[in-house]
Amino acid sequence: MKPKLIFLLFSAIFLLANADLAEDKRALLDFLSRIHKSRDLNWRNDTSVCSNWTGITCNQENSRVIALRLPAIGINGQIPFNTLSRLSALQILSLRSNGFTGPFPSDLFNITTLTGLHLQFNTFSGDLPSHFSTWKNLTILDLSYNEFNGEVPTSISNLTHLAALNLSNNSLTGEIPDLALPSLQFLNLSNNHLNGTIPTSLLKFPNSSFSGNDFMPILPVMPPPLPPNIPSSPSASPFLATKSGRKLTESEILGIAVGGFAIIFLALAILMVMLWSGKRRGGAVSGKLSKGDRSPEKAVSGNQDENNRLVFFEGCNFAFDLEDLLRASAEVLGKGTFGTAYKAVLEDAAMVVVKRLKEVGVGKKEFEQQMEVVGRIKHENVLELRAYYYSKDEKLMVYDYYSQGSVSSLLHGQRGEDRTPLDWDTRLKIAIGTARGIACIHTENSGKFVHGNIKSSNVFLNPQSFGCVSDLGLSSLSTNPIIPRVSRTAGYRAPEVVDVRRSTQASDVYSFGVLVLELLTGKSPIQITGGGDEVVHLVRWVQSVVREEWTAEVFDVELMRYPNIEEELVEMLQIGMACVVRMPEQRPKMAEVVRMIEDVKRFDTGNRPSTEGRSPELSGLMPQPAQRSAGTSSPIQ
Repeated sequence: MKPKLIFLLFSAIFLLANADLAEDKRALLDFLSRIHKSRDLNWRNDTSVCSNWTGITCNQENSRVIALRLPAIGINGQIPFNTLSRLSALQILSLRSNGFTGPFPSDLFNITTLTGLHLQFNTFSGDLPSHFSTWKNLTILDLSYNEFNGEVPTSISNLTHLAALNLSNNSLTGEIPDLALPSLQFLNLSNNHLNGTIPTSLLKFPNSSFSGNDFMPILPVMPPPLPPNIPSSPSASPFLATKSGRKLTESEILGIAVGGFAIIFLALAILMVMLWSGKRRGGAVSGKLSKGDRSPEKAVSGNQDENNRLVFFEGCNFAFDLEDLLRASAEVLGKGTFGTAYKAVLEDAAMVVVKRLKEVGVGKKEFEQQMEVVGRIKHENVLELRAYYYSKDEKLMVYDYYSQGSVSSLLHGQRGEDRTPLDWDTRLKIAIGTARGIACIHTENSGKFVHGNIKSSNVFLNPQSFGCVSDLGLSSLSTNPIIPRVSRTAGYRAPEVVDVRRSTQASDVYSFGVLVLELLTGKSPIQITGGGDEVVHLVRWVQSVVREEWTAEVFDVELMRYPNIEEELVEMLQIGMACVVRMPEQRPKMAEVVRMIEDVKRFDTGNRPSTEGRSPELSGLMPQPAQRSAGTSSPIQ
């Protein structure tokens, strides 16, 4: 084949591939323009479908859209006709946990490549269509928690690759067809109005798959009675004779049979009552972040309470729901005052931090009000709350994942020869970023909002390596307000704070001051010495060293390698000491702290005005660095 012909052939293939992707893009934009939604999607005509669009997965060649996942993003109304059905290479369609209405979108049957359809937790209604057999490759079908009625289509029995079927919590009627599906491993038809008997092909599934319906009880098969002209010997039928060897009379046998049937019917009646009670109670989310799926029905709804859904904030472009979160691969990042933080890796490889709260002592309304205040805070130095979840047994908060980790791990982890030290410029950026974040928090709720839990494990590095504050607004929700005396958190607590629910902006300033001292000294805020008998607080130690004019010994030895920073170190020490004074009214406001740190070193972030002048309250506070006399050891190590 001539080179020119080969070139033309490849060009034609390339143009065809681009044409297919362009048609997919037009179909998605048509869909977007015709739906009602409460959250914005970043689908724009001038951006790449395969690289930038939320919820979109393309094939390896980036030539076709093969998955569309838009769960829980607040879409309402009907699926626009002739939009998604034009995605002719689509394999996965997930529109769960939205507000879709109307009949089943029958034009979706035009997508013959579909392998997974997830429409649960919407308000679709009407009869189910009769031509499911169009989807020859379908493996997962989840239409649960809708308002479908009519009968279960017999065409489902033609889906030979179907592994998971969930039609629960609808209003389906009639008998179940004989779904002899060779690949079916999960089935849920519970909480409908189905009747008749359960087909023999489905008896392998547990009772929970059929609970909350009107099925006829399946009675045990009784052996036929013996013919009257054939005697029954005691040896052949030992249970039909008395202990003395006398045969039971016909009336006695009849009494035993009637009694046996009565016991069977009583047991069945109790079972039906229990199953009906289970339907009325509904299910609850287990709330465990597992490390993978235990069954093939991945992304098929369990018994999720439809009134307790994952709530996303405006502007969040994550495409997952509570099911995805609870089934994500999870790694424990740390356990804190108000719960455990996990890194969750979702099925589309997105990573988020999930905070599982403990000992939350407020009701749903108060919890949601607090989350709404936290969710409104949008600042580059505040870790943005993306979503939250509330139920009686589970409270979750979802944040972005920052790969550099917390300041605590960067500052105290793996000290030794192989450690990469946290340099002075980075520590300054952590301090200024954290100060700006707290100052922003203090302006919320009419200038009365409090963080309540400032510590190095709640400060992260954003992509520009500035400090970014997380875990705000949780102190007022706690049912366990007392901080243990020797906990790490106790080292950040202002002396006037006995109950963490009574934290103030002044106590936030104190906690920030401890963080500054931690950055300067490289030491933890509290240490146990003397075999566990003595508790040494960082603040008291620094104050004692400064009083004796041994200021140079305060600073982390890792900082001594950087030249010409002595003046900056002392100025930051002055700021930290001003924040941790004992009397709350003598501490500076966070806005003033920001100005003081910006005066130590200018940070060009593109939107920060200069501040002239030095705070007069710091002048003369600190002696100049002096060498401590030899032979005297530091009381905190």
